[in-house]
Amino acid sequence: MVYTITFNPALDYVMRMNGDLDIGETNRSQSEELYYGGKGINVSVVLNELGISNVSLGFIAGFTGDAINEGVAKMGVTTDFIKLPRGISRINVKLKASKETEINAQGPDIDQASIDALFKKIDAIKDGDCIILAGSIPKTLPSDIYEKILKSLEGKDVIKVVDATKDLLMKVLPYKPFLVKPNQAELGELFNVNIETDEDIIKYGRILQDRGAINVLVSLGKRGALLIPETGEPIQMGAPSGKAVNTVGSGDSMVAGFLAGYLKTKDYYEALALGSAAGSATAVLPGLADKKTIDIQRQKIVDGDFIC
Repeated sequence: MVYTITFNPALDYVMRMNGDLDIGETNRSQSEELYYGGKGINVSVVLNELGISNVSLGFIAGFTGDAINEGVAKMGVTTDFIKLPRGISRINVKLKASKETEINAQGPDIDQASIDALFKKIDAIKDGDCIILAGSIPKTLPSDIYEKILKSLEGKDVIKVVDATKDLLMKVLPYKPFLVKPNQAELGELFNVNIETDEDIIKYGRILQDRGAINVLVSLGKRGALLIPETGEPIQMGAPSGKAVNTVGSGDSMVAGFLAGYLKTKDYYEALALGSAAGSATAVLPGLADKKTIDIQRQKIVDGDFIC
């Protein structure tokens, strides 16, 4: 079984407007959309589209938490969220006017009893399972929560995937995650350098491997992605063609596609190809990738139809 964890899920309320946002005035939206946000949830949804059964773990609170749980479940994902005793899950407001403005909420407090309940669920993870830790953590959680989770899995044959930045990522490397996925800018931030070339990406990706990461997948935006696998030479793949309309969730979709491809084939090229297809599928859609669009983007890779 595959498990994802979303520590601070949200309802993302997108409001689209014509023209400018007038500060201090009443504004009218042209249309509205509601999405269930959180990097782990995004991974779960795309995994489900690709036929990989998974369970979405994490914390929810209040009526908004109930809506998140119900909405994600309706998308076909098995949910096993912990309901917090107080507060409400976040509502993030995304204003799409001539300039985009976002207001992201803080989220509820997470009490120790709820943290203990999460670890009890993690303790049930067994050999052959997979766990995906993605995104930042709310300030009410211990800063070393990622490390504690991976430490609790030591001695088990579990595939561990981490999509995080800065210290969250660097501090889990001794626990030998199967996959880490920084983007190009995030990779530079890890080492306080400006990464400009593919040679730089490979150089610093190898350092992550030296410190414990098994595979390093670096997303490159319009240039696609570069995989530094545990064996063999780096594999680079361009982004399949298509007009980007949405970058939110593309990285999460790439993680889901890569993992789905690897679990199905155990082949790193196929994993990268499906990861690239899933990431680009989300980029060309208003929401997350669906199976039909992923298949279209995957065929573009076969045909060599890439963004130049």
